[in-house]
This record gives sequence, C-alpha cells and structure tokens, in this order.
Amino acid sequence: MANPAAPALSSDLQGRIATCATSRGGAVREPAANTVEGTLTAITAQWFLGGRKVTNSFRCVLDQDAHVVHFRESAAESCWGVPPPSLTVEATSQFGSRVRQSRIDKAAGGGGRLEFGLFREDVEKVVNESGWRFVHEVA
Repeated sequence: MANPAAPALSSDLQGRIATCATSRGGAVREPAANTVEGTLTAITAQWFLGGRKVTNSFRCVLDQDAHVVHFRESAAESCWGVPPPSLTVEATSQFGSRVRQSRIDKAAGGGGRLEFGLFREDVEKVVNESGWRFVHEVA
C-alpha cells in the first residue's frame, strides 16, 4: 500500500487505471494529459437478423495538484436489425449515488454478463492505494 504522504505520480496512476481496464478486456485511450477513458463490452449477441451489444464506458480525469481522480461511468445498449431472442436476469442495488447492477443475458448467438459498478470499485481501490482521493461523479 502506498504511503499517504507520498501520492503516486499521475502518469503512474494513469497506467494503473489503464491496466485495470485492460485486465477486464476493455479498450483504453488517453485522449489528453491526465485523462483515461475507455469501454468495456459486456454483452454481445449476433443473430442472422441483427444483434445487440451492451457497453460500459468510463472516464477518469486526474487532478495532479489536488491528488483527486474524478470518475464517471455509463452503460449503453445498442441494437441493430431484429435483436436475437434472449433471456435477461437483472439485480440492482443502490447506496446513495452509487448503483451496482448485475445483468446476465442468454441469447441465440451469444450473451454475457454486465457487472455495472464493479469496475468503479476496482478503480477506487487502485486510486486509494496510490494515495489519491476518488470522486465518483454522477451525471
């Protein structure tokens, strides 16, 4: 665990956040200094008449002077054509402004599992271990 008196450099923390996302199979980009954003595709179903995809997007903005990471996330579903027949099971919990959702899809041509909020918890742990403060922003 990092020493709270000596927070990690923003470039080191950016790398740790990016590693956290890529370890979950996500695509990461760093469009500007002190910014990490990306997507984690959770559910994909292809069918001969269409398909469906659920993607978890995130954005982290690092404030080097205050040692604060501002984190935002969203989940979006996109469909094209006639989506495949599917079975969905969802469970949602909320504590204050923090929402956690588990969604499992079984479909012809695929499916998957979305654990919305789990990635946020992973990033928060990495940020706190680096001696920075984590701020979850709600849109």
